[in-house]
Amino acid sequence: MERAVPPTFVDKSRVLDVKPLRSLVPVFPSPPQAPPFICSPPFGPFPPGFSPFYPFSSPDQNQQSARAGSTNQGGFTFSQPTRTPPGPIPAPIRSYRTPKPVAKPNGDTVLSMETSREDMPFVKQSADIGGLEMNEGFIDSQRRAAPHLRRSKSSQKKSKRNQDAAFLLSIDGDKGSFKNFIIGCSSFQQDDGNREMVNYVLMTFDALRRRLSQVEDAKEAPTGVIKRADLKSGNILMSKGLRTNMRKRIGVVPGIEIGDIFFFRMEMCLVGLHSQSMAGIDYMIDKSDLEEEPLAVSIVSSGGYDDDAEDRDVLIYSGQGGNINRKDKQVADQKLERGNLALERSLRRANEVRVVRGIKDVVNPSSKVYVYDGLYIIQESWIEKGKSGCNIFKYKLVRTPGQPGAFAHWKSIQKWKEGFLSRAGLIIPDLTSGSESIPVSLVNDIDDEKGPAHFTYFPTLRYSKSFNIMQPSYGCNCHKACLPGDLNCSCIRKNGGDFPYVANNILVSRKSLVYECGPTCPCFPDCKNRVSQIGLKVHLEVFKTADRGWGLRSWDPIRAGSFICEYGGEALDGVKVKQDGDEGDSDEYVFDTTRIYENSLKWNYEPGLLDEGSSVDANEDYKIPSPLIISAKNVGNVARFMNHSCSPNVFWQPVLYEHNSESFLHVAFFAIKHIPPMMELTYDYGISQSEKYEAQSNNAPLKKKECLCGSSKCRGYFG
Repeated sequence: MERAVPPTFVDKSRVLDVKPLRSLVPVFPSPPQAPPFICSPPFGPFPPGFSPFYPFSSPDQNQQSARAGSTNQGGFTFSQPTRTPPGPIPAPIRSYRTPKPVAKPNGDTVLSMETSREDMPFVKQSADIGGLEMNEGFIDSQRRAAPHLRRSKSSQKKSKRNQDAAFLLSIDGDKGSFKNFIIGCSSFQQDDGNREMVNYVLMTFDALRRRLSQVEDAKEAPTGVIKRADLKSGNILMSKGLRTNMRKRIGVVPGIEIGDIFFFRMEMCLVGLHSQSMAGIDYMIDKSDLEEEPLAVSIVSSGGYDDDAEDRDVLIYSGQGGNINRKDKQVADQKLERGNLALERSLRRANEVRVVRGIKDVVNPSSKVYVYDGLYIIQESWIEKGKSGCNIFKYKLVRTPGQPGAFAHWKSIQKWKEGFLSRAGLIIPDLTSGSESIPVSLVNDIDDEKGPAHFTYFPTLRYSKSFNIMQPSYGCNCHKACLPGDLNCSCIRKNGGDFPYVANNILVSRKSLVYECGPTCPCFPDCKNRVSQIGLKVHLEVFKTADRGWGLRSWDPIRAGSFICEYGGEALDGVKVKQDGDEGDSDEYVFDTTRIYENSLKWNYEPGLLDEGSSVDANEDYKIPSPLIISAKNVGNVARFMNHSCSPNVFWQPVLYEHNSESFLHVAFFAIKHIPPMMELTYDYGISQSEKYEAQSNNAPLKKKECLCGSSKCRGYFG
C-alpha cells in the first residue's frame, strides 16, 4: 500500500537520522526474555495487514509498541528524521536471527560463517579468529589414509599460555599428506603479539608470496587462470600456526600502529587487525551479559558499497549484504544480521571499532592500499535507498580524538598533488631540475635553513672507467621481452634460472648479485628485467629532520620489495682508495660496498615452507667481484639524503648489467617492508673494516659516528 507524500525541499548533502523500516527481535543463543526490538516506519504506523513472522515478536506486541511511539527498543537507538524524503515508502527489510552458534574444540561458542574458497578446498572461515582453519572432515580423511600421522593428545588439549611452540598439522601440497611442523612462535605470541612479532609475520608472508609469484610466473599457465599467491602464502602460514594476535579483542591490537599499511587483506588476518579475509565487518561474541550478542571489532571501508570516506575524521559506512554483483551493484535489500547486527549492538554499547580504509594504489591503480586509521565510535545508524534502489544500513563513525594522523595524511598529500593545498615549508618544488621523471620537493618546516650544501644532481652512477669483472659477460639475445622461465635468456641464466622480479617491479629475494638486461640487450626498453634503470616511481621529498640534518621520505606508500632509487654519484676505484689509505671517512656522502653490517637482515623466504631447503641457496651475503666506493659529495641524487638506522626500512642490492661489452655495477635500494607515506627512508650504513677490527680488540672504534636512529636495536654508532 503506497502513501502520498507531500513534496518538500530535500537537502541531499545532509545525512538523515531515519528510523528503520522494520526492526525486529533477533534470536540469540541464550533465550531469556530479550526485550522486543520494535520500530514503526519513519512516516506513520505499520501498513494495514502487517503480520510479523517467526521467530520475532507477536503482532500484538508490535502494535502496542507502535502506538506507544517507541524508538529505543531492544537496545537499538534510532533518531527521528529531520526531513521527509520524497517518493513512496519502500518495502520493509526483513531481519534474520543471529547465525547459529557452533562449539569450538576449546569450549568457546562462536558464530559459524563458512565461506566457499575454490582455491583452498580444505579450509573454512571461522568468525572467532576469522582465519583459515583446517576442515576437520578433510583432516579425518587424511588420517584414515595415513593412520601413523595423528595429533598428539598434548596438541588437542594444549594450553594457550604455557607452551613454547604449538604442534600443528601442515600440508604437503604435492603429495596431499600431512607432516609434523614446529612453528617459530609460541602460543602466547599467537594470542598476543608485539611490534617485533607483527613485523616478522608480515615479512615472512610477503617473502613467501613473492616466491610463489615467481614460481607461478615461470609456469605456462592456461589462459584465464587467476593467480592468488597472497591466498596461498596466507594459507601456508596459517596452517603452520605462523600468525599473531589470534585472540579477538575490542580496541588496540598489540604490535599494530596507526598508519600501518597493508597491500593484501590476508596480511591483516595474519596479524589480527581484521580477521575476515573477505567480509568488511569483523566481530566477536560477547558473553558478559545474560544473553550473547555480537559486537563489531573492526571494519574495512574499501569502496565496495556506497561508503562516504571523504571526511578525515568521520566515516559514513554502508552495511554488508545485498548480494553485490560483478558490477559492484547491490541487487537486494540488506538484512539485520551478522556484521550489521554487530554494528547495531556496538552502537548501543558505544565500544570502539578499528577502522581500516582502502585507498587506490598510485603505482597500481587496479589494486588498493589499506591503511589502519585508528579507533572510531559509532554515533548513529539509519536505513536509506542506495544507488541501486535497494535498502542499505548506514552507520556514522567518528574518530576518537587524540590519535596520530593516518588517513588525514593521505588526504593532504592528495591535495598537494592536485595543487589545491600548498605544502607547508616548501623551498623548491623539484630539486632535480627535471632530471627525474617525478619531481622531488625540498621542504623545511623545522627551522630557517634554506637547503643543503650545493651539489650537482645526477640521477645515476657516473663511472670514469668501466668496472671490469673477472670474466667477460654479454647481454641476452631476446628480441622482445625477457620472459620468466625462459632459460634461453642468458640474463635469466646468470640469475640462477629465476627471473629476479615479479609483477609491479617487485624484487623476489636478495642475491649476491642481480643481473639485469643492459642498454645493449636487444629486448624491449620496458623489459621487466631493467627495474633499477627505470628511475623514480614514487614521489619523494627531501626534508629537514629535527636532529639528523636532511632526510628522505615518500608521499606515496611503498610496497615491500619495491625499487626506490639507486645510489647516484661518482664511482671511485676501491682498490686505489684502499692503497692510498683514504676510505672516504671525511666524506659524509659516501657509500662503501666493503663495509660490514652487524645486524644481518633475513629478508628472503624460508625454503622449508615450500620444501625447497635442499635445492635453494638461502645465502643473502653479497659477493661483489671488486670493491666499489661511491662519492655523492659533489655529484649525486636523492639517495645521498637517506639517513642511517640500526633498524632500517630499506636495504641495498648490487646490480650488474653490461654496456658495450663492459660491465657496470650499481647499488639499488629496495623496501624491506611496506612503508607508509611520510615515513623517513633509512638504511644501515654499516661499519668499516678497521672499525670492526678495533671493536673486536675491545677498543672503541676510532672513527665512529654517533647514531641517533633511536631504534630499540641501536648499537650507538655507525660509519
